[in-house]
Amino acid sequence: MKQRVITAVVALIIFIPIILLGGPFIEIAALVLAGVAMSEVLIMKKILLVSPEAILSILGTLFLVAPKTWLHSLPSQINTPAIFMVFAIALMIRTVFSKNRLNFDDAGILTLTMLYIGVGFNLFVQARTIGLGMILYLLLTVWCTDSGAYLIGRKLGKRKLAPQISPNKTWEGSIGGTVVAVIVGVIFSLLGAINHGVVATVLFSFVLSIAGQMGDLIESALKRFYGVKDSGKILPGHGGILDRFDSLLLVLPMAYLFGLL
Repeated sequence: MKQRVITAVVALIIFIPIILLGGPFIEIAALVLAGVAMSEVLIMKKILLVSPEAILSILGTLFLVAPKTWLHSLPSQINTPAIFMVFAIALMIRTVFSKNRLNFDDAGILTLTMLYIGVGFNLFVQARTIGLGMILYLLLTVWCTDSGAYLIGRKLGKRKLAPQISPNKTWEGSIGGTVVAVIVGVIFSLLGAINHGVVATVLFSFVLSIAGQMGDLIESALKRFYGVKDSGKILPGHGGILDRFDSLLLVLPMAYLFGLL
């Protein structure tokens, strides 16, 4: 427990100034976090980080995260989707010359993971570009959902939500976490931190809270499939980068589909 607290305090000391400063600070942070997250999946799959497929996957993820402004000097046809397509094709070609070390299923998993991590962290940067209020709203939606679900689940939880994937989660905790997230979202709206009416904020917070919980369960399913407890060890007591950002990586695309980003 002491280790978890120390890690959380150190992480916040580093993370909060980056969020406040935004700009190139958050862009670089997103690139680093995405690269580490992709590396965690590669390690779970027991793929060497120096292998061609690992290098292609990490570079493809980083190009998805990179802001569009970084590509302005390139010809118009060389855009983010085109570059991603090149990396996906390169992974497929790699299956031909890998002597069966990389098969088509592996290439598909790595391509999907590049999208999952790369798009998520790209939208993380976009959220901060829109404004400090927006990124704080999304972060608090995730944090309040997690905290509310944990506290209410401990007190009232009886019915298991997904016992085969995450045995400690309950329906009572899930509902409680969503209620807390909606309340915090309404407070944000009333304070003017986000430019949406109360009714719209209730809807957004409700769906985003559920999306965050699904993101958590998706990563739990991923870890259970590969037989690991944590995605990594970079954060002592907390696991890896994916363990900390799993909810946000699904909340951000949902926020984009809502037109918030």
